[in-house]
Amino acid sequence: MRRIQEILDKVSANNSDANLELIQHAYVYAATAHAGQTRLSGEPYLSHPLAVGYTLADMGFDEPTVAAGLLHDTVEDTKATIEEIDENFGEEVADIVDGVTKISMIPFENKEEAQAENIRKMILAMSHDMRVLMVKLADRLHNMSTLDFQKAHKQRRIAQETMDIYAPLANRLGLNVLKRRLEDLSFKYLRPDIYNQIEHWLDNHQVVEKHIIDKVVEMLKEILSENRIEGQVYGRIKHKYSIYKKMQSQSLTLDEMHDIMAFRVLVKDIRDCYAVLGLVHAQWRPVYGRFKDYISMPKANGYQSLHTTVIGPEGERIEIQIRTEEMHRQAEHGVAAHWLYKENGRVNSKDLEQFSWLREIFERQGEEADSREFMHSLKLDLFKDEVYVYTPAGDVKELPEGATPLDFAFLIHTKVGHHCSGAKINGKLAPLGTELKNGDVVEIVTDPARNPNRDWLKMVKTARARSRIQHYLRTEERAHALNLGRELLEKEGRKVSLNVARAFKEGQLAIVAQDMNYDGVDELIAAVGYAHITPRRVLNRLYAVLHPDSPNTQEPAPPTLKESREAARNRTEGVGVAGVDGVLMRFAKCCNPVPGDPIIGYISRGMGITVHRADCPNVANMEPERLISVHWEGEEEKPYEAGIFIIAQNVCGVLADVSQVFSAQNINITGINMAIQVDGRARLRFTVEVKNASQLYRLIEQIRVLPSILEVVRDTEA
Repeated sequence: MRRIQEILDKVSANNSDANLELIQHAYVYAATAHAGQTRLSGEPYLSHPLAVGYTLADMGFDEPTVAAGLLHDTVEDTKATIEEIDENFGEEVADIVDGVTKISMIPFENKEEAQAENIRKMILAMSHDMRVLMVKLADRLHNMSTLDFQKAHKQRRIAQETMDIYAPLANRLGLNVLKRRLEDLSFKYLRPDIYNQIEHWLDNHQVVEKHIIDKVVEMLKEILSENRIEGQVYGRIKHKYSIYKKMQSQSLTLDEMHDIMAFRVLVKDIRDCYAVLGLVHAQWRPVYGRFKDYISMPKANGYQSLHTTVIGPEGERIEIQIRTEEMHRQAEHGVAAHWLYKENGRVNSKDLEQFSWLREIFERQGEEADSREFMHSLKLDLFKDEVYVYTPAGDVKELPEGATPLDFAFLIHTKVGHHCSGAKINGKLAPLGTELKNGDVVEIVTDPARNPNRDWLKMVKTARARSRIQHYLRTEERAHALNLGRELLEKEGRKVSLNVARAFKEGQLAIVAQDMNYDGVDELIAAVGYAHITPRRVLNRLYAVLHPDSPNTQEPAPPTLKESREAARNRTEGVGVAGVDGVLMRFAKCCNPVPGDPIIGYISRGMGITVHRADCPNVANMEPERLISVHWEGEEEKPYEAGIFIIAQNVCGVLADVSQVFSAQNINITGINMAIQVDGRARLRFTVEVKNASQLYRLIEQIRVLPSILEVVRDTEA
C-alpha cells in the first residue's frame, strides 16, 4: 500500500514550489470519507485512491490532478458531494472529480449500452479538462493490477474493455509507459495460457538475453564516446503483449522470435540523432524495410524518434530507437509532459495542437445517433496504424492504414467529401475504394451534382468520413420522410375534406403534434413518412381539433369504396403493419416469404416497406432503425411463389414421381430446371405456387419419402 509521503515526494521532485497542503488535505478528507471501507482483496479502500494519486504524481501531473486522484471515488462511494469537494478544494479539483465520477445511477437497457455511455461521458468530460481522462486511466491501471480478486467473467470483461478502449487511448495520448502496463495486464487475463508461456520462456532465457543486452549497451556507449556525442543508452526486453503481437503478425513461435530486445539512445539534439543512426548502420547491417523516421514525420500523438532494426553482434535482430531527451519525455509521458511546464491554469484540449484527432472526436460526438455508434467511431480512431500521403501542393496528411481517397477527401473538407466524384493517385485515375500507400500523392475530383450514397460506407476507414456520410444520409432520409409524410397527409386529407396545408399554417397541426407527444409538426410529419403512424390517425386528431363541438369528433367521414380500392392497390395483399394503413409494400425477391413464414419489414427509401422472411440472411446487414414489425392478415387465396430444391438418383421416372405429388396437391408448377451432376445424381429446382408456408412444407415432406429422393429443401432464391 502506497504512503502519502511517497506521493508528496514525487510531486516535490517535479515542482519544488508545489502546493503540498492541497494534496495533504485531500488525503485526510479521503481517509475520513472511506473509513471502514475495504476492497475485495481485504485491503483498506484507501489503498486504491493512494495508488491512483501515486501514479498521477509519478507521471508528473500538477497538485489539483493528484488531489482529484485521491478524491475521485468519494462522491460515488461515500456521502461526500461535489459541492463539498468544491468548497474544500476549489472548482478545479471539483471539476476533475465530477468528470471522473461514474454514472452508475443512470438506468440502461443493457451492459453494452452502459459501457458505451460511460466511455462517451468520459470523452465529453475530457473536452473540458484532459486531466479527467488521466485520473480515469490511473484508476483503471490500479483496478487492473488488483483484478485477481474479481470473478473470472468480470476479469475477462474488464480486461477486454481495457484492451479495447483504455490502452489505445493511452497510446494515442502518447502515454507509452501506461499503455504498456495496461496491455500486459489485460493480456494476462484475456490469454492466460499464452501469457504464462511467454513469461516462462523469458524466465528460462533471461541469462542469455541479459548478456546480449549488456554487450550491445556497452558497444553503443563506445560508439558515442569515440565520436564525442553526449548521450545515454538503455536496453530492455520488449513487453509481453508486444512479443505476442509480433508472434501473431509474423506467424512465429517463441523459439523463432529474434527481435525481442529493444535499445534506446538519448542524445541532445536532432543532428546527433541522425549522426548516431549513420554510425549504427556502419557498425551493424540494417534489416531492409525496418527503418522508420518519426522525427521528420511524427505520429499523430506527437511521438518522434528514429527506429531501425539491425543484425547485432551475436547475429540477433535488435531494434534501436534514437531520439532527443525532449522527444523521450514526450514519448513516455505524452500529454502528461505538458503539465511539467504549465505554471498556472489548466491544460485543455485546445492547448495540445498535436492532438487534433481529439478535437475531431469532441466535435463529432454530437452528430452520432447513440452511444454505441459513438463507440464504433471511437474505436476506428483508436485502432489504426498511420499512412502518410501528400496533397498536390505537397502538404502531408495522416490517415489510418487501409484508408481510401474518400477518407482523404473528407479529411480535406466535408464539402470536398460530399461532392467527391473521382480521384487521382500519383497522377493516375483510381477507384474511390483504392487503398492508399505511404508517399502517395492524392488529388480529388469533385462534381457539385455528386452526393454520398450508402455504398460509400463500405469504402471508408476513418470515423470522420463515416460520420459525415451517415449524417448526410440521415438528413436526406429525413427530408424524404418529411416530403412523403406531407404528401400522404394532404392526399388523405383531400379524401375527407380536410385542408392539411391550411391547418399547418394556422397552427392546428401543431396542437395535434403536441397531443400526440411529438416535439413539433416536422416530427409528426416525418413519423408519417417513416410509416411510424398512419395518416388516418393524424387526420382523426386534426378533425377533433377543428371541430371540438361536433358529436362526431372521433373520426371524419370514411373513404368511399373507390378510395378504399385505390388504397388497397398501394399495399401488399395479406400483409399489415400495426396502426399503419395505405403504405406501399412489396415482397423481397431474395427470400420470397409466403403466408405462415415469420416476416419482418424494412423501410426502403422511396419504395415503402419491403417484406422479408425473418430468417433472411440479408436482414442481418440492414440498419436496425429501419426494420419494422409486419404480420400476415389471415389466410389469402392469392398464390405465392416458392422454390423447392431436390437432389435425386438419376433413374427413370423420377421427374414423373415428383410431378405426381404436385398434381395430387393441386400445386401449379411455374418453373423447372434440371441438371445431371458429375457423380450421376440429378439436381432439380422447381418454382411452384402455394397458399402458405404450411402447404409448402407439407409438400416437401411428401416429396422426401419418395424412394429415389436423396435430399429436398426449400430454395429461398425462387
